[in-house]
Amino acid sequence: MFAFPVEILALSRLPTPRYAPKQTRFMAKLFDPPRYIALEGPIRVGKSTLSSIIADRLHAQRITEPENNPFLAAFYDGEPGAAFQAQFAFLMSRFDQLRTLERSPHKAIVCDYIFEKDKLFACINLNDTELGVYNRYYNYFREQLPTPDLVIYLQASPEVLKKRLRRKNAPGELAVSDDYIEEIVKAYEHFFFHYTASDLLVVNTNDIDFVERHQDLQELLRRLSEPIRGTQYFLPLGSEAASA
Repeated sequence: MFAFPVEILALSRLPTPRYAPKQTRFMAKLFDPPRYIALEGPIRVGKSTLSSIIADRLHAQRITEPENNPFLAAFYDGEPGAAFQAQFAFLMSRFDQLRTLERSPHKAIVCDYIFEKDKLFACINLNDTELGVYNRYYNYFREQLPTPDLVIYLQASPEVLKKRLRRKNAPGELAVSDDYIEEIVKAYEHFFFHYTASDLLVVNTNDIDFVERHQDLQELLRRLSEPIRGTQYFLPLGSEAASA
């Protein structure tokens, strides 16, 4: 886990005294907590659960990804043309939701997805002709949407995600194949390896449990109260990977 100089971290957590010199007051304002936080990652990585917890702790407005898609069942059944229909329906619903966001300096926003997710899945599911049509609309919509201040990318191995899928046993996910999960994980890894649109915190959730292990959650919340610049990585001291 990367860290900023102790002096700046300390100033970011303390109120600026009225009698502080001008230079000290300026340094105290160097860190503004992110007001628009988005979580992203593959299926069953824990985005919805963690976004709910973070929004509750930050007293933030929580935005949850639209789930109703009339073409999704046909897509999972492999019906011809259903992939384009399902993807376009998701594109429209995500755009309609995110364009109504009202950012405020007084209330944070926590969203459990980023708009770029839509194109990531489009590249997996659509053929070249469909993708050409899709891209025209995606690019037009993307220009109209705000970019998060911070994205939290939740990672997990395909094996861990498969276990979580079987344990959850959600009806809509029973048709998700092992090969599809592996393809999604690879796509996310590639996407975030090149991601530079905002600050990024990468969290490997293989050995982390934000629900059952209170310490893991407290360490993440503490990390979110500190400056995150560029791409940084989170690893709780109590996790198995940190102990190895």
